[in-house]
Amino acid sequence: MYTFPTDISSIEHRLRHIQPIAYASTRNFKDGQVTRLSPYISRGVISTKQVLAHIQTLELPFTQVEKLVQELAWRDYWQQIWISKKEGIMRDLKHVQSPVTNFEVPKAILDAQTGISAVDEAIVELYETGYMHNHMRMYVASICCNIAKSHWLEPARWLYSHLLDGDLASNHLSWQWVAGANSSKKYYANQRNINRYFQSDQQHTFLDVEYDEFDNLRTPDLLKETQPLRVDLKLPQLEIPKLANSKTTLVYNYYNLDPYWHQDREVQRVLLLEPSFFAKYPIHQKCLDFAMALSQNIAGIQPFVGEFSDLAALVDAQNLVFKEHPTNSHYHGREESREWMSSVVGYYPSFFAFWKKCRNEIATAYEFAK
Repeated sequence: MYTFPTDISSIEHRLRHIQPIAYASTRNFKDGQVTRLSPYISRGVISTKQVLAHIQTLELPFTQVEKLVQELAWRDYWQQIWISKKEGIMRDLKHVQSPVTNFEVPKAILDAQTGISAVDEAIVELYETGYMHNHMRMYVASICCNIAKSHWLEPARWLYSHLLDGDLASNHLSWQWVAGANSSKKYYANQRNINRYFQSDQQHTFLDVEYDEFDNLRTPDLLKETQPLRVDLKLPQLEIPKLANSKTTLVYNYYNLDPYWHQDREVQRVLLLEPSFFAKYPIHQKCLDFAMALSQNIAGIQPFVGEFSDLAALVDAQNLVFKEHPTNSHYHGREESREWMSSVVGYYPSFFAFWKKCRNEIATAYEFAK
């Protein structure tokens, strides 16, 4: 079972011990050599550029690290879509999902009672650890959207709310991809596929069919009962921090917990926890607790529960500094850019159009750095 330490020395140790070659050949398997860095990238502790920089130090041929670099590029790609489309990622992006019979989450998914042992075990692990294997996320999304015929948004919000590495762009757009709303066709996986990658030998489930049967597959009765998303979260009750009105103030948040950000500067550092943010993008307590623990890597940081306007009433906007992010559009002050693996920005209708352009830049820089 995966664990995710929150101290920066352990995170840096994990980064130093990634195995790009093994990752390429095993990443889709339950026990594959995945990096386990996703929660730290999603929370802004480290960037995809930092991971790429470490990969360069391994002095491996680009062809041997390309699969891992490509998967990192997917993260940048999803983020570029979010920046370009903004709230559009909360709606069907390219095609209307069809057919849809409900806008909730199958109760069998919520209760980990689908009858497919590998899936149910993964949901229990999600609840316990805040992690689900990426390949399993596709299986769960396919069951919800393409077998239970739930619209993708509410189940996507359910998964996001439990994930320590929850990132709206990669999460929501991946669910759309599975549901056919952001792709040319729906994604299906049958029981044989699940057995292969998740070390099971189960038979006689509703997924124990051939792929040409999926288009006419009826929704099993056990998937027909649905429920809306429910989230348990209590923001901490804290005193308002004492802040100097005229002092440079770095604003951190759920998507930016970067301990390296201007680490040598004498500034005020505030972790902004906006009730409106968590109402709009709900998460469970485990995820907030994880983020709060990660924030302890930032020397002198002061948590602030309130809206950005409340913070701006304490510190002049000209002294507020924050990193660009789609959830920060209401911030005022000095915006700084995030780190990306390449200079390729903007909306691309397909990942491979994006990858074709940034691969050349990354590969050239990679070989030069060696």
